[in-house]
Parts: sequence; structure tokens; C-alpha cells
Amino acid sequence: MISAAASKQQSPWRHEFRATLALSWPLILTNLSMSLIGATDVVMLGWLGTTELAAASLGFNLAMLGAIFSMGLITASSPMMATELGRNPHSVRDIRRTFRQSLWSALLVCLPIWVFLWNTQAILLFLGQIPELAEIAQDYVRAYMWSILPFLWTLAARNFLSALEKPLWSLIVGIAGVVANGFLNYGLIFGNFGLPALGVVGAGIGSILANSFMFVGMIAVISLHKDFRRYRIFGRWWRSDWPRLADMWRLGLPIAVSSGMEGGVFSVAVMLMGLISTQAVAAHAVALQIASLTFMVPMGIAQAATVRVGIGYGRKDNAMIHRAGWASFGLSTGFMTLMAAIILIIPGPLVSIFIERGSAENIEVIGLAIQFLMVAALFQIVDGAQVAGQGMLRGLHDTRVPMFIAGFGYWIVGIGAGAGLAFGLGWRGVGVWAGLAIGLGIVAVLLLARWMMREKLGLLPA
Repeated sequence: MISAAASKQQSPWRHEFRATLALSWPLILTNLSMSLIGATDVVMLGWLGTTELAAASLGFNLAMLGAIFSMGLITASSPMMATELGRNPHSVRDIRRTFRQSLWSALLVCLPIWVFLWNTQAILLFLGQIPELAEIAQDYVRAYMWSILPFLWTLAARNFLSALEKPLWSLIVGIAGVVANGFLNYGLIFGNFGLPALGVVGAGIGSILANSFMFVGMIAVISLHKDFRRYRIFGRWWRSDWPRLADMWRLGLPIAVSSGMEGGVFSVAVMLMGLISTQAVAAHAVALQIASLTFMVPMGIAQAATVRVGIGYGRKDNAMIHRAGWASFGLSTGFMTLMAAIILIIPGPLVSIFIERGSAENIEVIGLAIQFLMVAALFQIVDGAQVAGQGMLRGLHDTRVPMFIAGFGYWIVGIGAGAGLAFGLGWRGVGVWAGLAIGLGIVAVLLLARWMMREKLGLLPA
């Protein structure tokens, strides 16, 4: 029988798990809704044909390299607002300043990314990709790339709601976005509902419209809801605030670089697949989409960790920081262990969601996708651990050293091992995935070690 004192001692942990779960589940479902938008594109482009799927996958991964870098920068607004609310729960002006500069930052970072993506075909040809795929990929990206700005603005609004620990509206808007994207893509890719059949370009236009729709939805919620409108975060958003903009870039740029390096690893993996075969690229797109869907759960838990640790950081409550970090780590790795088991048990049915199994054209693609999933199952746990570690450290405003850890683990270890196994030892696509798993494992171990040494390293509030 547990004593009253022991029960009281355990209650802060129960409270933290409940608070983390309460904040996590809307974030998780919102992340899943955002991932389902990409999954919808993969499914429908798979219906269009293996060549179109492979080309759009090359283009999408190049575009996501820029989008993920930008997301990292905007992510800085979350710990900044959470820490301010931990310091002063009634803060309004500083929350508004941070949010407005996240809008500015999104626009500023998009300008060079748009220039980069406009030259997709030349970049892919330089990287040795098949000319036919490079040409189709450019058509897709030149439409899709304009969706990045409304997506980032929607993300900024999500960060605001998350910092207030009220992310449910993000979920509602996200679900509406999934429905809108599915409707628009089905119409614009294949010419349904009286819309023109635009193929891969239609998928890009559908993404623009769906992301714009979600941002408008977030504007409506934040401007009209009684819990949010007092912040007036969209009022005079065009006014400059150079000190706060500098603070955001100081904290956010290392996150952006870390996120860009992580996303870049998967983009380079696609390019390596392109050096193997069109079928390998298509199989990689399917396997990566499945792995990305499971990743949305620990990603949401990590976002909750950033907020909960950030609130503890603002309060200078080291006990709360400890509980918030470890609670999120346990939830994240526990879930990914379950997902690893499921992927190992039923890889075939999972692949069949994206690729028609009865088609002779798809036999090789299906076989490769199943092989890749076998390796993906093995890195599920370390993937959950590394994203949780990032979220925990971001709550402490610790972003610079994790950036170097990401560079070493993802690029030197991950890409180096992947290329060596794929082409040096002849493992081909499986070798690329094995390298990714090794890189993620190294990053997870180093981030966890840094978290455990946070007091010695002076990361805790004074």
C-alpha cells in the first residue's frame, strides 16, 4: 500500500505526464494532419504513375530541405513565448512582439529559398539525376514552392497557441486543411470536379491553396476567439522590431541549421536513390512516408516538451524542467518502440496503402519498399529519442551545440555510412537506410548525454 507521503511525492510526476499528454495529443494530431497532406500527394501521384511519383519525390524533398530549414527558424518563437509566459503569465506585449517577428522571419527566409527552388531542374541535373525526372520535378516545385510562406505563417500561429497550451484549434484547422488538400489535389491532378487535369503541377497548386486556407483559418480563430484576441497579434504586424528579430534569429538560426541538416540527410538519401534507379526512388518515397507518419507522434511530444521545459525555465523551476524533459522522453521512445514492432510485423499491408500490389509495374517498387521498412523499423526508437532530446534542450534555449551534434551525426556519420554501405559494399538502397539509422542513433546518444549534463554545463536558469 502506497503511503500518503509517497503518493504526494509521485503526484508531480503524474501531473507532468498528464500536462504533457494534454498538450501533446492535439499537437500530434495536428502534425499527423500536416503529414497526411504530404501522404495524400504521394498516394495520388502514385496513382498517376511511377515516373511522376519518383519525379515529384525528388522535387518535394528538395523543396522540403528549404521548408524544414525555415521551420527551424520559426520554431524559435515557441520556447521564446513559453519562457515569457513562465516568467509572466499575463504577458501580452512581449508575446505579440515575438509572434510578429516570426511572420517577418518567415518572409525573409523564403526569399532566397524561392530563388533556389526556381532552379530545381539545374540542381537535380548537377546532382546526377535522370533528366526526365528532373524536368518533371521542376514543373512540380515551381508550383509547390509558393505554399511554403503560408505554411510557415500557419506554423507561427500554431506556436502561439502551443505556448498558451491551447493547441486544439490548430488541430481543427489542420483537419480542415487535409480535407481541402485532398479535394483540391484529386481535382487538379486528375481533372475531376470540373477542374483542369494538371498532373504534378496540380499537386503543387493544391498545396498552395490548402496552406493558404489553413492560414486564413488560423487568422480567424486567433482574431475572434475570446482567449486569443486580447493579444492582437496581427495588429500592425508590418512594424519593425529589430531587437526582437535579432533575438529570434540568434536562437532560431541554430535550430534552422539543425533541422536543415536533418531534412537534408533525407533529401540527399533521395538523391542517392536516384543514382540507383527510378524504382528505388519511388520505393524510398513510400517507405519514408510511412516512417514520417509515425514520426509525427514523437515530434508532437517534443514540441510539448519545448513548451513545458520552457515554462519551467521561465519560472526557474529546475524540478519542473527535470520532470517535463524525462516525461516527454519516456512517452516518445515508448511510442516508437510500439511502432517498430508494428512495422516489422505488417510491412506489406502498410506499403499496399500507397502502391497497388496487383500491378506488374509495381512489383519491384513494393519489394524495395518492404526492405527499406525493415531498416526503418530499427531506427524508430532512436528517431523518437533524438527528436525528444532536441525538444527538451530547446526549452532550455540550448540550440548551438545541438546544431553541431546534428551536423556530425547526420552528415559525417549518417551520409558517410549510407554512401559507403550503398555503393562501397553494394547494399544499394538498404545501405542508404542503414546509414540513416546509424546517424540518428549517434545524434540521440549525444543529445541525451547533453541533457543529463545540463547542470554541469550551466544550461539551467540561475
